[in-house]
Amino acid sequence: MSARMRHFTPINYTKNSALKLITLVFLIILYLPIINLIVFSFNDSKRNIVWRGFTSKYYEKLFENEMLFVAFSNSITIAIISTIISTFLGLTTAIALWKFNFYLKKYYDIALLFPIIIPEICMGISMLVFFSYISWPNFQLWPLSLSSIIIAHVSFIFPFVAIIIRARLSMLNSEILEAGQDLGANRYQVVRKIIVPFVNPALVASFLLAFTLSLDDFVVTFFTSGPNSVTLPVKIYSMVRFGVSPEINAISTLLILIIIICTYFAIKFLSKSNRELMK
Repeated sequence: MSARMRHFTPINYTKNSALKLITLVFLIILYLPIINLIVFSFNDSKRNIVWRGFTSKYYEKLFENEMLFVAFSNSITIAIISTIISTFLGLTTAIALWKFNFYLKKYYDIALLFPIIIPEICMGISMLVFFSYISWPNFQLWPLSLSSIIIAHVSFIFPFVAIIIRARLSMLNSEILEAGQDLGANRYQVVRKIIVPFVNPALVASFLLAFTLSLDDFVVTFFTSGPNSVTLPVKIYSMVRFGVSPEINAISTLLILIIIICTYFAIKFLSKSNRELMK
């Protein structure tokens, strides 16, 4: 092996012209469709083929569209409720699997992966059959009309939360918990003052992932939604069948903006938590 290859460190990869070109092409392929969607949401044309000029009228039409606004509010409500429930279930499940040994624990570990590895189409059909079998009532009162979708979302989201938090808990030294108990902390105080602050980064990351999964889910929602519980992805699907209009681009742009804002605050919170842990 030559001396030049022996001293080739990972930092030298940034000076590799071929690697820079491959990275640039990859980023263009990855983000160009999203940029195109955002740009054409301001296109002064009903067709997204030719640029006719800049306009914001489709955003104005967006807020005037009552059905689209209802679908958007349904999606946000479902995402918030299912994320809160999934985060609580995922946190408690992760702590139980990390801290305790119980009968059939290894089989529960495997069962926890089923909602993740099962295809969404199978998950949606199984939920449809389940709700039909138990004769789940078709509530007319909002937000009870969204209950079937929320239950379906929680069932396939909370395993993601549990796996992420459990991976974080695996790095926690059990001696720290024993030291807290030796200093007089009860079990509740150990969880509140030691475990929860330690898993905060994983908690925020899993919360954001759960919110995103719920907000943009289509397949499971399609099978579990009723006439009074149309969500934004289902509404967009019904609109796309007649062609992609700038109005669809506008609502998609708003969804992307929401995700970017949530990601920004999540990263900011994680940075603050890491600084506090370093002190």
